[in-house]
Amino acid sequence: MVKQVIIVRNDLKMGKGKIAAQACHASLGVYKKVKKQDKKLIGVWETFGEKKVVLSANLEELMEFKKWADGAKIPSYMVKDAGHTQLKPGTITALGIGPDSDEKLEPTERLKLL
Repeated sequence: MVKQVIIVRNDLKMGKGKIAAQACHASLGVYKKVKKQDKKLIGVWETFGEKKVVLSANLEELMEFKKWADGAKIPSYMVKDAGHTQLKPGTITALGIGPDSDEKLEPTERLKLL
């Protein structure tokens, strides 16, 4: 199967709405990248319900997964906040990875669900 993983920072004091917005930015950001690169994969993901898993990590863990995704050639998208509300401009808030196969994204399973 195919899924998308969204990792949201747990070491920031973001409100629930802010967390939801940042997760959406991560999801859409990486979706747009993958859609340009692999329309067939996007088609499979869309056909089977667009599975998303939202996980929680601190900044160090999030950066480790960004480096891992880049090394594994799995599309990812790092979200940096614009700084209009709760956070300073440029604050890294979330990371979207995939969609890609469950097997490729298995290393993310060590993180806790948000």
